[in-house]
Amino acid sequence: MLEPGGLLAVVGGVFGLLIGSFLNVVIHRLPRMMERQWAEDCAEAHGQAPAESQEPFNLVRPRSRCPHCGHAIAWHENIPVLSYLALRGRCSACRAPIGLRYPLVELTTGLLFAWCLWRWGATWSAAAWCGFAAVLVALTLIDWDTTLLPDDLTLPLLWAGLIAAALGWTGVTVTDAVWGAVAGYLSLWGVYWAFKLATGKDGMGYGDFKLFAALGAWFGWLALAPLILLASTIGAAVGIAMKLRGALREGGVVPFGPFLALAGIVGMVFGPQAILRAIGL
Repeated sequence: MLEPGGLLAVVGGVFGLLIGSFLNVVIHRLPRMMERQWAEDCAEAHGQAPAESQEPFNLVRPRSRCPHCGHAIAWHENIPVLSYLALRGRCSACRAPIGLRYPLVELTTGLLFAWCLWRWGATWSAAAWCGFAAVLVALTLIDWDTTLLPDDLTLPLLWAGLIAAALGWTGVTVTDAVWGAVAGYLSLWGVYWAFKLATGKDGMGYGDFKLFAALGAWFGWLALAPLILLASTIGAAVGIAMKLRGALREGGVVPFGPFLALAGIVGMVFGPQAILRAIGL
């Protein structure tokens, strides 16, 4: 028999698998929704009528389809992880391979949700940190794919951190959360402008400022130093490895958002101060 904590973790894990399946949709569609909106805004600015033939495209419509043959995915082909295994990683219609990323996102989200329920129990704190983890998973892969950190995710994450602090769900005082958000934004904003004035180039995007501000809201200003240290260390190591392998994308761009998000997840699981202890500080 599972103890109550273990049972909650199992329930959280199953729910996390379902949320992970939805995150796959968000990761794939949200950047495309943004591109459509930009195209419509540009057309409107130039006095052009929007395309009337475009079918609705959002997080719900149209139904998920195989990108190779257009096969509409049935409900029994969309069960997290299990459907991937049953289909042996291939489309049931055309047998084209299905990316391994899909079940990995589901598994990762499931494990993070299970951990949150095990750590905080059936509380609002657990729900808040589950939401925090889900948004960071989505932001990691969206930024890695597109070098975009959508305001539709970073700004709600920032406000949610402030609200969770006010409600006592994160263990961070409102004052520390507010100053964490301010310091997180301004610190990277300052680095951005220092780099730009020195080189004439953009070193990062404004989405990174907003994401770091959100982490400051969730963890408080004292956590910013270990979080940025971890993100920078991992980012530098990955960037160097990609350069040595010749795997850098055009322009040599390595997005920083995924490493900030990873630092946030590590901070949630182990605590920001554990990062400093791990490196002897």
